Amino acid sequence: MRGLAARIPVLAACLLALTALSFPARASGEQDAIETARSVSKAFGAIARKATPAVVYIRAEQAHPAVLPGGSDFPGMPFGHPFIPDEGHVVGQGSGVLISADGLILTNNHVVEGAERLDVRLADGREFHGRVVGTDDQSDIAVVRIEGSGFPHLELADSDRLEIGDWVIAIGSPFGLSSTVTVGIVSAKSRSQVGIAGHEDFIQTDAAINPGNSGGALVDAEGNLVGINTAIYSETGGTQGIGYAIPVSIARQVMEQIVQKGSVTRGWIGVGLQDITPEIAQSFNLPATRGVLITQVVRGSPADKGGIRPGDVLLAVNSRPVADSVTMLNMIAALQPGQNATLRLARDQAESDVAVTIGRRPVPQQRKGR
Repeated sequence: MRGLAARIPVLAACLLALTALSFPARASGEQDAIETARSVSKAFGAIARKATPAVVYIRAEQAHPAVLPGGSDFPGMPFGHPFIPDEGHVVGQGSGVLISADGLILTNNHVVEGAERLDVRLADGREFHGRVVGTDDQSDIAVVRIEGSGFPHLELADSDRLEIGDWVIAIGSPFGLSSTVTVGIVSAKSRSQVGIAGHEDFIQTDAAINPGNSGGALVDAEGNLVGINTAIYSETGGTQGIGYAIPVSIARQVMEQIVQKGSVTRGWIGVGLQDITPEIAQSFNLPATRGVLITQVVRGSPADKGGIRPGDVLLAVNSRPVADSVTMLNMIAALQPGQNATLRLARDQAESDVAVTIGRRPVPQQRKGR
């Protein structure tokens, strides 16, 4: 007991010392967290300052149409709206992104569709008359030009490198409020069957997108353009955390064709497709769920001429693996008619390569009242 009593003052002193040390450590940890939060905040601010000057407000004027274009109801609602009656005309509001110093702008087709006059206002207040260079209804991309030079513009990033969970910033003019910035993450990739466009491969984000954001910028953590904001999924007409943006990988291809040729052509091989589920893999005696199942081959199509049959499994296009039917269709669409392609097929448990000459994808009839 005497030994323990003798050690108590020493133990107490040690405890006091440890307690004294723990408070600064805790304070230091909290300060580190605060500094980290400040750094993140400053980073978002820097990105916004870099990207905002290149995002423009677009005012599209047209005579009263029989059916208002640009978006119907929800879900899957394109947001180049609202349309405002103005002395016998309809005025639509949307956004756009300057991508070159000489005034080339990417926006949505549904923002400028049918417009008789386009007015473009920059973030610094300058206003210009906009000219439609060309549009593509299937991707919902349009290219507009304003005359001048030295314009602020965004670099096009590689949107294929985006990963789910990456931070992104949406910039546009919701409700006509120019230079509005919202922050979110990439919620999903390769979203299709949304019902907005004929060629869909959307980036999904929870960054707030509202009416007037259509055609605006979705930028990455370096302030480079990764997508063109296009639509939201909503049961109320307002943002509910599900927004869609066209990847720059698609927008770039469309823009280049519009600028160079004035129109857009897409590759086609003439097959019907189905994603391979475990149930389908079992019923067709397939070793795995990779690739896509070919369910139909159009007679006389490039696929037919190449010897492809229903029941084949398409594994790769030009050595690029095929994950699903959307990926495959986008791969083929990116190829030009007359171009040769090598398709990797699985048939009867054996794999082989088939050469096909890409055809021109038939253009569907234009949809009305979009």
